This record gives sequence, structure tokens and C-alpha cells, in this order.
Amino acid sequence: MTKPSGAERDRPDPGLSALMSERHQLINLTYRLLGSLTEAEDVVQETYTRWYAMPARERDAIESPGGWLTTVASRICLDQLGSARARRERYVGEWVPEPLPTGTEWVSGRWDGGTTADPADRVTLDESINMAFLVVLELMTPAERVAFILHDVFRYSFAEVATIVGRTPTACRQLASSARRRIRTSPSLTAPATRRADTVRAFKQAWEAKDIDALIGLLAPEATATGDGGGLVPALLRPVEGAEEVARFFVGRIEVVPDLTLLESTVNGQPGLVAKWDGVAVSVLAFDIAGDRITQIWSVLNPDKLRLWRAGSSLPEEGGDAAG
Repeated sequence: MTKPSGAERDRPDPGLSALMSERHQLINLTYRLLGSLTEAEDVVQETYTRWYAMPARERDAIESPGGWLTTVASRICLDQLGSARARRERYVGEWVPEPLPTGTEWVSGRWDGGTTADPADRVTLDESINMAFLVVLELMTPAERVAFILHDVFRYSFAEVATIVGRTPTACRQLASSARRRIRTSPSLTAPATRRADTVRAFKQAWEAKDIDALIGLLAPEATATGDGGGLVPALLRPVEGAEEVARFFVGRIEVVPDLTLLESTVNGQPGLVAKWDGVAVSVLAFDIAGDRITQIWSVLNPDKLRLWRAGSSLPEEGGDAAG
């Protein structure tokens, strides 16, 4: 983080603790806005850099440093979202949001899945962080996404949102309303948590057993599987559609890598799977489940998005027996 120079460097900052406690809000906000923890980190770093680049007298004149930081971070995200479509066009294959393990937080200059860090640095895992929700957010315009997240998730008033996105409160209200319609018309998680976990466990067992019929029975007829390799590892460039096609795809994959180990884990606050090969996470799978059928599977193989899952023993492995 950039520090002031000269006399300002030695000037005590009585509000430093309160200022840095805003990281919790900023990380939670920017991850939801961008769907990437890597990009969220960069935005928060840039936000603090801009804060400390100001002369001390200008910082002292700001009545709400937290509000200033949120405004700047949101505007940076808005700019990034505006150019995201062009970046997606250059991305190899399908783009899937970066998956998060349970308790993701910042520890000594790195992200980790443990529980030893300051709670202010933790990414809160709630309904607005599950993979299905983040994927729907990708369908929104940048302004819709920012207005919706700020108002509906973080409870900013439309007047406050208006000052951030540079539109009128009425326009921001319309943006959030349009975003809600997108949410309502998209498939959502409707199964109770216990049933979702049971369904994911049954999928894991059928996948390990290479039981195509059992897999088909767990998948909705219109089920879709999407892989994200980012051009760095092999992955299908287009989603696989249909229960039988998805079932045969996953069986074929485990036949190619017979010593793949499947572990049950929590992915973005929901039951998911982690595939490990030679002890290293090579894929993280998130699921969308309606009733007792799987409607969507997102498989993230891009190693740049798996750094948290490869960080060490903090990865949760609830009920995760190795495949035979």
C-alpha cells in the first residue's frame, strides 16, 4: 500500500484502525461485483492507494472515510465491469466466477481458508455469494449489477447509490428493479441445505462408481455442465447439455484420470466437490439444485482460480473419502 512521503509519513493516523476495518466491507463488495477475488484484491489495493495519495488535509476533510472508500471501490469496479465483456471475448472457453472455500480470509498478505485472521478480513458467505447467484450477476449490465448489489445486498439507499454510479435515484431504482427481474427469471437454489448435500454426495458416489444411470437419475433432463480452464488446462470450450451427455462426460473424465480423488466441500457457501490429483486440487465443482435434481454444474479448472484450494490443509473435507 502506498504511504505518504515527507512529514505526512510520520504523522499519526488516529483513524487507521477504523479505516482498515473497512476492508471487510470492501472485499465483500468488490468480490460480489467482479466475481473474482484476484480482481477484488486489486481494486481494494488501488482504493487504499488513492486514499493515501491524497494530502493529509484532504483526507481530514472527508467526513466519512468508509463512504469514500466504498464510493471509489465501486466506481473502479464499474469501470472494470464496463470493459469485462471485451476481456471475456479474449478468454479461452467459458468464464466462471472464482470459487471460494469456507472461511476465506486474508492472512499475512495472502488469502487462506483458515480461521486465524481478523474477522474484518473475512469474505462473508451468504446467499449472495453462491455460484448460481454470481452467474446470474454476469448477465446484468454493469450499472444494474452495481446498483443491485449496493442496494439489495449492502442496503445502501438509492440516494447513496446515485452518488456512486452517477445517475439519479430514480434511475438507480429502475436499475435495481431490472436486476431483480433477472434474478426472478433465472433458476435458483430451491432445495433445503440437507437435501442439497445429500444430492451432491450421491453424485460423487455415482461418479466414482462410473454409474451412468445413477448420474442421469440425479440430473435434471436439461442439466448443463460448464467448465472453465482459462486456456491454461484442457477444458471443453462450450457447456455440455442434457442429463445423459453430462453423465457420460463426467464418467469419461474419471476414466481418463482413474486416480482422481473426490472430496465433499463447501463451495461459495453451498455443498460442492473438489477433485484432487496427486494431492493437488485440479477442479472445484459448484452445483445448482432444484428439488432433488442437479440443474447446473460449474467446474473450475483454471489454476489461477484455484490458488485458495491449493494453499494448504485448511481446505475443508467434510465426509470426503478418496475415490477407489
